[in-house]
Formats: sequence, structure tokens, C-alpha cells
Amino acid sequence: MNALLGRPLLRFVPDGTRINFMRGRFIGLATSAFLSLASVGLFFWPGLSLGIDFKGGIVVEARTQGPANFDAIRAALQQRHVPAAGLQRFGADNDVLIRLDAPSGKDAASEAATQSLVDRTRAGIVAAQPGAQMLRADAVGASVSSELFRNGLLALGLSLLMILAYIWIRFEWEFAISAVITLVLDLTKTVGFLALSRFQFDLVMVAAILTILGYSTNDKVVVYDRVRENLRKYRSMPLRELIDLSINETLNRTLGTSSTVFLAALPLALFGGATLSGFAWVMLFGIVVGTSSSIFIAAPILLLLGEKRLRRDLHAVQKR
Repeated sequence: MNALLGRPLLRFVPDGTRINFMRGRFIGLATSAFLSLASVGLFFWPGLSLGIDFKGGIVVEARTQGPANFDAIRAALQQRHVPAAGLQRFGADNDVLIRLDAPSGKDAASEAATQSLVDRTRAGIVAAQPGAQMLRADAVGASVSSELFRNGLLALGLSLLMILAYIWIRFEWEFAISAVITLVLDLTKTVGFLALSRFQFDLVMVAAILTILGYSTNDKVVVYDRVRENLRKYRSMPLRELIDLSINETLNRTLGTSSTVFLAALPLALFGGATLSGFAWVMLFGIVVGTSSSIFIAAPILLLLGEKRLRRDLHAVQKR
């Protein structure tokens, strides 16, 4: 009875599963390299759809009396010479989000132009749908946006360095190099997904990418811990078989954790509205990529880097 209570009710794979993951290691590495190279190409063309945080501009949120009439609002803005870069619904049917390009100019002239643009936008919304209210208007200048973009890239770079240092100290350099290479490949695929999906790349997306890196690192550390334990336990087992054994032993935990996070983020992607849906979809993509890369990318790279050094006991036995 106690044994039954101690076992989880749901197991994704039965006990004693022995899947030979390393048999397809070259296919996994080649596929990952191809997708990452394609993602790099997508980064340059068509490129990322930069949000207001990184390219500057104005975001206006308004609430209409009834369901928003986007055609009428767009026409009213055009009549007042307001170049709306983006017009979309967020939240309820009467919530409107308008993105505007920042006016050119410097200092006071730019501030006056920004205020004039906001006033014309308010007038256009009220004219299109009487009784509408403008909830907020946020403006980000070009100099501030460039600084935010630089700081966002710096945060990503520092996170990779800290992950490298952490895994290097906790394990060995083969584990650290394997993990960082895999995380860079995960990062490039996420950038490619952003380029294809055309989600706004802003500070929220930087937070999503950092979350993906942290989740993917945790997933790899779980597998690496079991590899390290088995290196001490099975001193004469070939590294390829040992890595397959370690992945199979942690497969239930890996799939269980990934499924839990995936199901938690799925409602945000489906019903989170414009504010949260992009973040949630990127998270869902990162969960799938991070989980699969732990098995098909990080483990094969570890096998290539550590086949001789991590199995010194086996080579000594074979030599004798």
C-alpha cells in the first residue's frame, strides 16, 4: 500500500524504458544546426518586429462605449493625418490599442509634436465613436529605445555567461560547453520563431527569452545530475549507453515538468489578449525546444566532447 502511495499516478513512459536516443544523435544535431542557421537568416530578413521599447514610438490605449469599430477609427485617424502603425483589439471588445511611430525632432520640438499627435489621436477616436475614452498614452524616444535594446542584449549575454560559470563549477567543462552551445541554439530558434510569428519584440519578449533560458538550463541540469551519478555507479559502461540510461531514467520527470509548465502557459496564449499572448506563445515554443534539446542536442554534444575524458576508467580497463 505504501509503495502504491509513493508512486505517481501518471507516468508518461513505463518503468524500465530503454529508448536508444543516441542512435539519432547526428540527425538531431544536423536538424538543430539547420534550423538555427535558418533562424539567423530570418533575423536579418525579414527581421524582428521591434516594439515600442526598442524602436521608439507612442502607445495609446482607448475604451469605446460599444464594440470598437476599427474601420471607423482608422478612417478618422487618417483624416487627422495620424499615421497609425498598428491598430488592434486587446482584452474586451471595446478595448483598443493603437501604436504610433514617434515624430521626428529633438527636445522641445519633439515633445510638442508628440503631444500634438496624441491630441489628434484622441480627437479621432472620439469622432469615430462618441463617448470613447483614452486610458493612457506612453511615448518612448529613440535614444531611450536604443539604450533599452542594448541593455536587453547585454542581459541575454550575461545570463549565458553566468549559466556557463554555474554548470562549469557544478559539473565539468564538458557539461558547461554542451549546455551553453545548446542554449545558444535554443536562443536562435526562438529568434526565428519571433521573426516568423511577427510578435512585437520588446522588453516582455526579453523576459520570455530569459525565462526560457532558465527553464532549459534547469532541464539540462536534471539530466546532467543523473549522468554524473551514473558515471560513478557504472564505471565500465560506455558513455553512449550511460547517457541513454540517464535520459530514460529522467524522462518521466522531464516530460512531467514540461507538460505542467506547458499547460499553465496555454490558457495565457489562448485567452491572454494582446498583452500576454505573445509572451505565452514564445514560452510554449521555448518549452518544446528546451525539452527536446536536452535530449537530442545537449546529450549528443556531451557524448562528442566527453567520450574519452569522462570514461577514463573504461579506457584503462580496455587497455589492460
